[in-house]
Amino acid sequence: MKQVLPPSQTISRLVASVFPRAHRSRLLHASVVFCMASGMAYAQEATTQVEDTVVIKAKALSTTDKAKVRLESVTGNVSVVKNADVEKGRSSTLEDVLAFEPGVFAQATGGNDAIKISIRGSGIATAGGVFREGTSFLFDGLALTGSGGTPYELLEMSGIDYTEVLRGANAFQYGALALGGALNLVTHSGRTSPGVYGRFEAGSFGWRKQQLSVGGVSESGDNDYYVSVTNSERRGYQKWTNVEAKGIVGNFGFRLTPQLETRLYLRYREEYHQNPALLTIAQMKADSSQTTPATVSGRNDGTKPGSTFIGSKTTYTIDDISKLEFGLVYHDYPQILNINSAATPNYWTWRDINASLRYLRSEQLFGLQSETAVSFTRTQAINSSVKTYNGTTRALKKYATYDSSSDTVLAVGNELQLNPRTWLSTGLSLVDVRRDVRTLYADIPAGNAATTYNHLDLAPRLGLRYELAPKVVAFANVSRSIDPPVTWGFTGSGTTSTQIGVKNLTEQKANTVEIGVRGSNDTFSGSVALYRSEVRNELLTAQIPGGLPTDTEKRNATPTVHQGLEAGLDARVWKGKGGDNVVLRQAYTYNDFHYKNDPVYGANELPGLPKHVYTAELQYQHPSGFYAGVNARYSSKTWIDYANSLAAPNYTIFGAKFGYDQPGGKWSLFLDLRNLTDKAYASAISPQYNLRGLDNTGAIYVGDGFGAFAGASYRF
Repeated sequence: MKQVLPPSQTISRLVASVFPRAHRSRLLHASVVFCMASGMAYAQEATTQVEDTVVIKAKALSTTDKAKVRLESVTGNVSVVKNADVEKGRSSTLEDVLAFEPGVFAQATGGNDAIKISIRGSGIATAGGVFREGTSFLFDGLALTGSGGTPYELLEMSGIDYTEVLRGANAFQYGALALGGALNLVTHSGRTSPGVYGRFEAGSFGWRKQQLSVGGVSESGDNDYYVSVTNSERRGYQKWTNVEAKGIVGNFGFRLTPQLETRLYLRYREEYHQNPALLTIAQMKADSSQTTPATVSGRNDGTKPGSTFIGSKTTYTIDDISKLEFGLVYHDYPQILNINSAATPNYWTWRDINASLRYLRSEQLFGLQSETAVSFTRTQAINSSVKTYNGTTRALKKYATYDSSSDTVLAVGNELQLNPRTWLSTGLSLVDVRRDVRTLYADIPAGNAATTYNHLDLAPRLGLRYELAPKVVAFANVSRSIDPPVTWGFTGSGTTSTQIGVKNLTEQKANTVEIGVRGSNDTFSGSVALYRSEVRNELLTAQIPGGLPTDTEKRNATPTVHQGLEAGLDARVWKGKGGDNVVLRQAYTYNDFHYKNDPVYGANELPGLPKHVYTAELQYQHPSGFYAGVNARYSSKTWIDYANSLAAPNYTIFGAKFGYDQPGGKWSLFLDLRNLTDKAYASAISPQYNLRGLDNTGAIYVGDGFGAFAGASYRF
């Protein structure tokens, strides 16, 4: 019987193997609560690897399958992505995870973690390299997103079991009311990833990634732990896009009594990346790997010296029909932008606390099955600010603070079964938004300004779902979303004339109608959804003329419309006598995002996202574990400016993937070939106001050229 190390020793050894000595003390200090808690639990009993104590039933559902079953009760378009499927190829960023999710745009910009993510056009104008907006992010149901948006460096997929994609108002259960909905990333535990696991990836553009994890379950089965460390680097396809990152993930579970259990979570990550140059269309076509002199001389980069997420979730089962969940998270996300720049290096501090409470009840109400949820969540900034310096003298030029800013949501929801095939979904959220923003200028005292406000809003939701046939459900819902402006949107970090003072921003609101159908059987699994959102005060961003890619300004827009079609289908198109299969995966997204009647731009389309995106993969799968397939991605043109005078061209790229997964899960190999034709294309754009049809302003983030990536994993 193999002995499993207590988590305290495991963390120390893993941290020592990956992190420099200078950083270990801070990380170990952040982890001390985990070591103490887990040490006490493990001191009372020996621990063994899970295969020594757990008998797995043949028909037992995996955690991913359980999540899919649970989300079947959502009256709207939702899906689950199993990370093991993603890891059959390169696993670099969320772009790899969300590639086949209709309605979701996820494209890397320079190969770093700061990818552009948009669901149903949320955060459509947010460029790469800044905190994410328009979509809420959670780890294990605990909020990552705060009043400043979402820190992208923690969105690293190693150690993730599966991802829930909750489009639009379908993220109601987590108190997430953003236009785009939410992404909930669920961490592996000692039960889902037992033993020691190692994974290595390497490939084009200097890509290297190593992961080492260990998980275990106590002999009694009451406690488990999981720890994963990663290290990665990339020299970049485009010049001046180097990336280096390392991090640790911890998940510790304790069943204290038959009714009470708790989980402790830790995430810590360091990252450095060079921001890619924005190119013109002509520059992209001539040589998409080039940079610009201004990018190099400006030393445009981002440093994440150590971002921390520490949380806990405690569940108390009151009785057979009700339970209570309490969550608490501490966030610390420091960052330095343009640290060696001669222009305006700036230092950001983000600290906040999130508390959540959920009461869940399943019962018979008036003879009808009823599922009720009451939830409260609050994220409070406790030390958030940005300091901008003169790059030459290092004198302080601007100091902005965001303390006391907060987002609070109280939500009540119910699922009522009207008859064996019909469910009524109702919900109401009370949203309290507070923003406290102050700016001080050392050399422009007249620019000193402040704003403080509290806004209360109601966000109702009403839906109906009907079972057309076994495992085939039609759904329809109406809802309201609320997107508060991020704190830094009021001030930014620059000191140009357009960034002086505090902007007058208000929250974005949208009323949305959604209809669709989803279903599955032994041959296929798919969904189709249509939606239309009437948006007021949409928060749009544009690059400041003549500024760096990160020099942007935010404004509330006149009324806009977001509407579209989301269609996804996984189908087995051939089945051999020996158990082998050919599977076709497809995802199509139609985007129609436009002004209604703007005095300047009329009914123009909003720049930033293509109107049509289609992704497909045809893969052969053999029961021995071998697989081989080809894939393609098509994107229509993308408007670059609000005037719709210039567009990045449409493109189609092709790829191929080969690999072997040992049936017992012991080891695996893969070869992932991307952009086989070495196509020059725009992966994302930085929106401009009016280019007058002239291709003389860099606004394009280029996609990678041809690349080959290989990897291997082994579980001890």
